[in-house]
Amino acid sequence: MHAQIVITGATGVIGAEIVAKLAARGEAVVVLARSPESAAQKVPGARKYVRWDSDLADGEWRDYISGAKAVIHLAGKPLLETRWTEEHKKECYDSRILGTRHIVDAIAHAEVKPSVFISASAVGYYGSFDRCDDTPDITESGKQGSDFLAEICVDWEREAQKAEGVRLVLLRTGIVLSSKGGMLEKLLGPFSMFVGGPVGSGNQCISWIHLDDEIDAILAALDNDDWHGPINLVAPRPVSMREFADTLGRVLGRPALLPVPKFAVKLLLGEGGEYAASGQKAVPEFLQGKGYGFHYTDLGAALKNLIDSSR
Repeated sequence: MHAQIVITGATGVIGAEIVAKLAARGEAVVVLARSPESAAQKVPGARKYVRWDSDLADGEWRDYISGAKAVIHLAGKPLLETRWTEEHKKECYDSRILGTRHIVDAIAHAEVKPSVFISASAVGYYGSFDRCDDTPDITESGKQGSDFLAEICVDWEREAQKAEGVRLVLLRTGIVLSSKGGMLEKLLGPFSMFVGGPVGSGNQCISWIHLDDEIDAILAALDNDDWHGPINLVAPRPVSMREFADTLGRVLGRPALLPVPKFAVKLLLGEGGEYAASGQKAVPEFLQGKGYGFHYTDLGAALKNLIDSSR
C-alpha cells in the first residue's frame, strides 16, 4: 500500500466534496470515520473506510498514516449546530485538540512520514469584531484573538504544529457558502418565506468563500510543495452582514427587511449567538500571493450559482 491520501471529517460538506474530487482523479483515498459503514454510504468512492474518532489514540487507522501521500484532517464537532452549554463547548474543543494530537502522534511514529499534513482551522483564530467598516483587513500574520473560538483555533493549530518532518498547511477557513449545509442553507428558509434579513446588528463582517474555491484551494495546497503555514480560505472581499443579507435577498427576489435580532440568536444558541452575530475581516493574502485564481470573487455571483444549482 502506498501513496494513499488519508482524510478525516469526510462526511462533512467540505470533506465529502474533497473525497469525490480526489477519487475522480484516481487517488487512493482512505476515509477515517467514527462509523466506517455510514461513511461508505454517505461518501462513496474511497479505497477504504477505517474506524477513527477524536478519542481514539490507537487502532488500525494508525497503519494508514505511514507512507501516506497526504493526511487531510478536517474533523471537529460542529460548533453552531446546537445551543452552547459548557458540555457542548468542551466537546467542540476536545474533538479538535485530541483528534489533532492523536493524528500528530501517529505521524511522529510513522516509519515513512506523509508528504504533507493539511489541518483545518478557522478565521475565528483572529477573534471576533462587531463592525466591518472600521476593522482593518486581517492577513495570515494577524494577531490571535482571545475569545472562545480563537482559543479553540489557537490550541488546534498549536497541536498541528507539533508535527515534525512534514510539510504543514493550516486551513483558516471563513464561512463556506454551500447549498448543502452551513450558514447559507440556514438563511434560505427564512428568506424563502419573506422573513429573511441580517443577523444581529448587520455591521459585522462575513469573510466568505464559495465551496468550489474552498475545495480547489485545498487541492492546490495538496499539490504544491511550496504551500505551507496558515492560509486564509476566504474570498478577496469580505462583506457586512447587512450587505450579505441584501445580496441574498436580491438573488432570491425576496426582501431582506427583517433583521434577526442578536437576542433571538442568543436565545437559540446561548453564548454561541455572540459568534453568530460577530465576525472577522480576513483577506486571502497567501492565496493571492500564489496567484490562486478564484472562481467567485463577487458575492452575488457566488450566491446565484449556489441557489441556481440547488433548484
